[in-house]
Amino acid sequence: MVSYFATCLCLSNKKEYPSFFRTIPSDAFQVTAMMEIIKYFKWTWVGLIASDNDYGQYAMRNFNEEMKAIGCLAFSETIPKIMTKENLLRIVSVIKESTAKVIVAFSTGLEMSLFMKEMIHQNITDRQWIASEGWSTSTLLAARDNFNILGGTLGIAVHSGQMKGLTNFLLQVRPDLDPNNNLVMQFWERMFACKFVESGVNDSGSIISDSKKCTGLESLEGTDTAYSDVSNSRISYNIYKAVYSLAHALHNLMACEHGKGPFENKSCANIANLQPWQLLQYLKNVDFINQLGERVAFDENGDALAIYDIVNWQLDKSGTVNIKTIGVFDKAAIFGKELFLQENSMFWKFDNGRCPQSICSASCLPGTRKAIRKGQPVCCFDCIPCANGEISMQNDSIECVQCSDDYWSNLEKTWCVLKEVEFLSYEDSMGIALTTLSLSGTCLSICVLTIFIYYRNTPVVKANNSELSFLLLISLTLCFVCALCFIGKPSHVTCMLRHVMFGISFVLCISCILVKTIVVIMAFKATLPGNNIMKWFGAAQQRGTVFFFTFIQSLICIIWLSTAPPFPVRNSKNINTKIILECDIGSLTGFSCLLGYIGLLACICFLLAFLARNLPDTFNEARFITFSMLIFCAVWITFIPAYISSPGKYTVAVEIFAILASSFGVLLSIFAPKCYIILLKPEENNKRALMGR
Repeated sequence: MVSYFATCLCLSNKKEYPSFFRTIPSDAFQVTAMMEIIKYFKWTWVGLIASDNDYGQYAMRNFNEEMKAIGCLAFSETIPKIMTKENLLRIVSVIKESTAKVIVAFSTGLEMSLFMKEMIHQNITDRQWIASEGWSTSTLLAARDNFNILGGTLGIAVHSGQMKGLTNFLLQVRPDLDPNNNLVMQFWERMFACKFVESGVNDSGSIISDSKKCTGLESLEGTDTAYSDVSNSRISYNIYKAVYSLAHALHNLMACEHGKGPFENKSCANIANLQPWQLLQYLKNVDFINQLGERVAFDENGDALAIYDIVNWQLDKSGTVNIKTIGVFDKAAIFGKELFLQENSMFWKFDNGRCPQSICSASCLPGTRKAIRKGQPVCCFDCIPCANGEISMQNDSIECVQCSDDYWSNLEKTWCVLKEVEFLSYEDSMGIALTTLSLSGTCLSICVLTIFIYYRNTPVVKANNSELSFLLLISLTLCFVCALCFIGKPSHVTCMLRHVMFGISFVLCISCILVKTIVVIMAFKATLPGNNIMKWFGAAQQRGTVFFFTFIQSLICIIWLSTAPPFPVRNSKNINTKIILECDIGSLTGFSCLLGYIGLLACICFLLAFLARNLPDTFNEARFITFSMLIFCAVWITFIPAYISSPGKYTVAVEIFAILASSFGVLLSIFAPKCYIILLKPEENNKRALMGR
């Protein structure tokens, strides 16, 4: 009813074996113990070989299922019952070619010995073996000649126990205690090299002397053999637990009180007529602490509480292979503490003396993700860096996580950091340079206006329509000032103000130039006999024309602002690593109308000035206007591709530069020659010089 040596997982099936109990752990627990060792050393790429019998195949199937949770099998091979040279070479070749450094073997010592001869022959020494209970303590394999291959083997061994009084019991054995026990007599004759025979004839038929006859009084206390060595009582300890389990079951059966029994009508068993099924009922409920402090009980499958010794194959000082216990696996321990290993006592046969690594692919660090290799196990993968804007914060991440809109991945792709907020500010070097240019242009316009006001009664100023010149200089001043609205952090006010001020100031400027061009042409035509056209385009009409053109632009701005005005936005699409604070134009139609109107006036002005370029030199202002409009148009045509291709704050910088460049072009082209005459050539600033031609 209670086995002390059968480990097959199949025996846990209560439907087939309802009355089977055992004090040796099932192979299922052996696999669990191996899994804990593999997890402890972080081995994820493991090879497996097993015998072609119930012991090996059940264990192989169970191990394969358990391994899926923590890693992969590099290979899985069965050792056939009839080992041919061809099969042996094939299995050894699989091991040799595999990258797995750890191999688990469910087999017996005899089967492994045949297998190891070929491993030694091919000198495959760079493998870490994990031995099942079937050969972990095999003295046949634990030989000095096998140590290059099997040295450092980790094994699962049946738990040993130091049973009190066992040594004294063994030493008290005498052949006369039971004359019918032939086994004891054979042991005695072997131990003391004597014979229990009256004739004095030994096995070979020769006569032996009286001194070689066994008396039965020889002492076992002075002997040192495996018989008296109880330091590794493994199977004996399981027999000990099995006997005591039955003893406790019988004790509980005998202690049954009538009316409280487990059987029909709460009856108890009759010890004088005991049935096996009655003892079975009590055996199920056995639960006691033995003299070694170990709990003995059975689960619902009749399996004992699993406890294994973890052994390590080492060399002692004499050069003998020592199977040393270096840990324990106790299924009944606290969760997470089932496995205990003394790492300082372990021996690794590898050159560096350290635990080997057995992985198909190295762990993917944070900042990367796993990409499974097609057609290979999940443990074999490549580590792909996360894309920009994505992160992974853990090892072996399956996928990268996208950062939110206002965040971006750091260089290592391990953390989302707040994006840099960018706008053209007054503090950075570009903002300072553009501000300086804007203020310089403003001051220059004011200086020219001051000069013209001061010299307003001179022929040069009068001949160039002083009122329109004053108004043009004011509009140029506004053009330079409006550039400042584009610098600084965008807000609702500045976004609307910058476009409105830009549109109106430039239309005012172009309108003044256009009217001046018209005045130049009409003034020339008025000099012809009988032509009095200037009376229809006097000062009032000129002012009215300028303000009419400006009013149209103002109307466009009012409609634009009332329907879909510009507003500040946080743009993170153009440059992924930055948040660009900029102004959204709101309505593309409104912005297009504003720019289109400016372009229309500039083109008309350029055409009229170009047609009037051949007027007499005295009235050569048309040439200057033509040149200024040529600069104006060239700047804004060049602005379009530069604006589109410029990233971040440079987009605004390009727009400001276009405003300043076109404003400087108009200011210098039209007013620089006049200021040159007024300030440096005052002798030419008179009516005679002006009317010279």
